Amino acid sequence: MSDLSFLNNLLDGAEVEWKPLGDVAKVQRGASPRPISKFITDDPDGVPWIKIGDTEPGSKYVTKTAQKITAGGAEKSRRLSKGDFIISNSMSFGRPYILALDGAIHDGWASVSDYQDALNSDFLYHYLSSHAVQSYWLTKINSGSVSNLNSQLIQALEVPIPCPKEPEKSLAIQAEIVRILESFTELTAELTAELAARKKQYNHYREELFCFDDSEAEFLALGDERIGSFTRGGGLQKKDFVEQGVGCIHYGQIYTHYGTFARSTKSYVSDDFAKKARKAKKGDLVIATTSENDDDVCKAVAWLGEEDIAVSSDACFYSHNLNPKYVSYFFQTEQFQKQKRAYITGTKVRRVNADSLAKIEIPVPHKEGEQERIVVILDKFDTLTTSLSEGLPREIALRQQQYEYYRHLLLSFPKAAQAVEA
Repeated sequence: MSDLSFLNNLLDGAEVEWKPLGDVAKVQRGASPRPISKFITDDPDGVPWIKIGDTEPGSKYVTKTAQKITAGGAEKSRRLSKGDFIISNSMSFGRPYILALDGAIHDGWASVSDYQDALNSDFLYHYLSSHAVQSYWLTKINSGSVSNLNSQLIQALEVPIPCPKEPEKSLAIQAEIVRILESFTELTAELTAELAARKKQYNHYREELFCFDDSEAEFLALGDERIGSFTRGGGLQKKDFVEQGVGCIHYGQIYTHYGTFARSTKSYVSDDFAKKARKAKKGDLVIATTSENDDDVCKAVAWLGEEDIAVSSDACFYSHNLNPKYVSYFFQTEQFQKQKRAYITGTKVRRVNADSLAKIEIPVPHKEGEQERIVVILDKFDTLTTSLSEGLPREIALRQQQYEYYRHLLLSFPKAAQAVEA
């Protein structure tokens, strides 16, 4: 069945009319009592004060707030009810949320209320979340025709109303569209919960597998000459990147791009630059020695590529005779993190230098092949929880793509040329 036939079958001949949102709902801008500090209250009977920090990434609802304001402050603000929509004008620009509580909003939000006679709340949420609507907001802002997502712009947004002359039938069609779309979002939620459970299991087994007593392993300093040594990275900066050349790892990419190990690099430097750079060899561990937070400092990636690679400053590399993945997994354990925390310095930028890393102890199992056995087990968990080609993240990405495809299909109603295409 073609996309158009699928939608026509669902509509069963029903007319679709595109109407400005302001014609079927009340759209208002938030308001802020000033100075706000005078209206913040610890009174349990205060009015929830809804801020962008109260939203959860990927969430559909606002369920709680960190602060409340007085009833007097709420009167100077914009009071809303459970079920009303709010749309952000900052940070997560244009992102819709449904209120799961009564509250008040400041002028960084716009609200949509009194829509229930014409629109199913979940139908409206899926439409406002669609790529087309999000792109429409950006087009308006980037064109310079408006400076922010104001209430007039939201009021003018055209929304599809199937069978507008028969409200009961219209809401039934919208509910069926919601049912189809939410079958995908529910599956994604189930997979996401499964991923969280597997990550918890992964963390547990990783800690257990690195738990040895003195009869099972020797605890050696990473800088012990019997196992390895550290080398500081060189003066590599992002401005030194080229399209092709010798592979390199910049310390910032260790946080954003790399996992436990890598066989290829994201970036490259010229042959001339590489000749004078400090380079890691196959099997070395590349470590970011600075971060803005304690958890990320010393995030590491085992280099398993065949070629030597340049390493930036604010990073170092560890050359050793252990299993490379074994060492990389060790850097993820609480056993390592606990030792690392004792050596962190700095205030805004947190740092652990190579000399301090050399003092951290790693268990070296006596049993031959034990490092490899541990790596095989952890590789399976790593693939399941992080791989975009095999594991649960891949399944979640595929389900999200499927949802977005059907959202586009089910909201692509016949329309006037000037209306937003969903």
